[in-house]
Amino acid sequence: MAAGVRSFAKINLGLSIGARREDGFHDLLTVYQTINLHDTIRVSHGPGRGIEIQCSDPRVPKDESNTCYRVIEKAVFALHAKGRFAIDIEKRLPVQGGLGGASSNAVAALIALERVLKKTLPGEERLRIAAEVGSDLPLFLIGGTVLGMGRGEQVYPIEDLPAMPCVVLTPEVGVSTPKAFAAWDRKLTMAGASDKMDELGRGLSAWLSEMYSGAPFRRGRAENLLLELVRAGIKNDFEQVVFPEYPELSEGKRALERAGAKYASLSGSGSALYGLFASKEAARAAVTKLRKQGWAAQATVTLTRGQYWRRIFDC
Repeated sequence: MAAGVRSFAKINLGLSIGARREDGFHDLLTVYQTINLHDTIRVSHGPGRGIEIQCSDPRVPKDESNTCYRVIEKAVFALHAKGRFAIDIEKRLPVQGGLGGASSNAVAALIALERVLKKTLPGEERLRIAAEVGSDLPLFLIGGTVLGMGRGEQVYPIEDLPAMPCVVLTPEVGVSTPKAFAAWDRKLTMAGASDKMDELGRGLSAWLSEMYSGAPFRRGRAENLLLELVRAGIKNDFEQVVFPEYPELSEGKRALERAGAKYASLSGSGSALYGLFASKEAARAAVTKLRKQGWAAQATVTLTRGQYWRRIFDC
C-alpha cells in the first residue's frame, strides 16, 4: 500500500520576533501564505518494522532527526498501527530556504500515512503532533492565509487573500534558523524586540481590518489588499540580521523590487526571497529579467485554502 501527497511551500507576509521565552523559543507574529511550489512525498506500508527515509538529496537527513520520521513515529503510535513504513521524499524546494519545506514534508507524510492506513486522526490530535515536532508544521494542516502566533505553532485561518502571482528567488546559500535567532538575540535588546512585536501587531490589525471591512468586491481588489499590506509596514525582522551576513540576499530583494514587485521580502529566516506581482504577465516578465541577471527565479502563485486542499492529492 502506498500514497503520494504534494508538499506545498509557504511564504511569510511579515514576521516579527519577540522576546526569548523561558523555554528557549521566541514569540512570533506572522501571516503564513501557502504557494504553488512543492515537493512530493510518498508513504508505503508493508510487513516488518521500523521507519525508513528515502531521498536522493544528500542534504536531507535520513535518520530520526528528519521531521517526517518524527511525525510518522508519533502518528503510528497514536493510530496503533504496525508494520514497516517507507517515506520517499522527492525534493524540489530548497533546504534551509525559509519556505517551510521540511515542515511541509512532515505534514504531507502524515496525510499520506492516514490514506495508506485508511485511518484519520482527530483534528486536535493532528495539530498536537504537528506542534510537538516543529513550529511551522501546524500551518500546513490549514493552508491558505494563516495567522501564526506563539512560537509560530498557534495558527488561525483568516480570510484568504485572492490568488496572487509570485516570483521566488532561491539563492544557493542556506540560512540556519537557529543561527539567525542567535544573531537576533545579539543584535537587539528584549525590550526592542517587544516593541517590534507591537509595531507589527498594529500593522496587521489595520490590514486585517481592511480585509474584513465588508467592502463590496471591485476591480483591482486583490491589488488593493496588497497595497494595504505594504502601507501597513509589515516587514520580516530576520532581514535585519540575515542581510548583513548575506549581502547577496539584500541585493535579491532589491532586484525583485526593481523587477516590479509590489511587495518583496525574505521568507522565514531565508534564504529564499519572494515578490508579489500585480499580474501573471508582470511576474513572467520579472522572471525573464531576473534570470538574465543571474538569479535562480521562478514564477508561481499563492494558493487559497480551497486550492491547497484540492491540489494536495494531485500526484
